[in-house]
Amino acid sequence: MSEDFAVTATWLRGFQARVQTRGHEIAVDEPEADGGTDAGVMPTDLLAASIASCFCLALAFCAGKRGRELPGLQVVVRRQRAGRELRYERFDIDARAKVPEEELAALMEPARRVCWVSNTLAHGLELSYGYTSVDARTQR
Repeated sequence: MSEDFAVTATWLRGFQARVQTRGHEIAVDEPEADGGTDAGVMPTDLLAASIASCFCLALAFCAGKRGRELPGLQVVVRRQRAGRELRYERFDIDARAKVPEEELAALMEPARRVCWVSNTLAHGLELSYGYTSVDARTQR
């Protein structure tokens, strides 16, 4: 995967946006109770979905490296808000599969080591904000 990979979100109206990545499109919106139209998933749901899906794939990968399968594998992510702040302070990641508990337990640490998303969040990251003004009269 290229290191200059980009995801683009385009505002549509209200709280709706369209996110494009590698030829895929994701609809994003807020629930009606929060002023949106519920035409897509919330951005915070996408964050939790990124954690859940990456860890799920990491578990399956680690099991496969050991010649094992994890039938019924699911990863559930629950999030805890940081009081009234506009951020989360904790994500709980729970894996389930139709295998003996000790087999799944033995895969948790190896999967954690290869999960890009949870590793990024667990080790902290720097955010850099930039901007580009686009003059509507010259935009094509």
